[in-house]
Amino acid sequence: MELAALLENLNAEAEHDGVQQLVVGAVVQHDGKVLLLQRPEDDFMGGIFELPSGKVEAGEALDTALIREVKEESGLDVAAIRDYLGSFDYTSGSGKKSRQFNFAVDVTAPEPIELQEHDAYAWTVLTDEPPVTDAVKDVLSKYREVRGV
Repeated sequence: MELAALLENLNAEAEHDGVQQLVVGAVVQHDGKVLLLQRPEDDFMGGIFELPSGKVEAGEALDTALIREVKEESGLDVAAIRDYLGSFDYTSGSGKKSRQFNFAVDVTAPEPIELQEHDAYAWTVLTDEPPVTDAVKDVLSKYREVRGV
């Protein structure tokens, strides 16, 4: 399925399921490692590592939001959106039913990382047990499957 049709289907499913907040997440890989960002200690789910991710603005396309969020959270530029890696639902800090759509992306260059909203970052080898939620572990597992890593 082409990306535009996939994104349209994902939006329709979320609306049908009563999702109130759409979120996009990116598996940014470089040299066999993926980029994880550490949430600030005083924030919702503080201290945990996560994928570069963020809310989709009203009227914004999922792919546009993905490119924007990767840039805002890491300073990196997305060169290509590769694979859709599934979604997971959760309740946001403000109590909204949220769905995070996850994609594998390539970036033009892996440096410099410029953090705006996070305390730290790590390039993590996929054979390690990353310090992330089970939902993100599932996304990384799907990434390994799709990429044959």
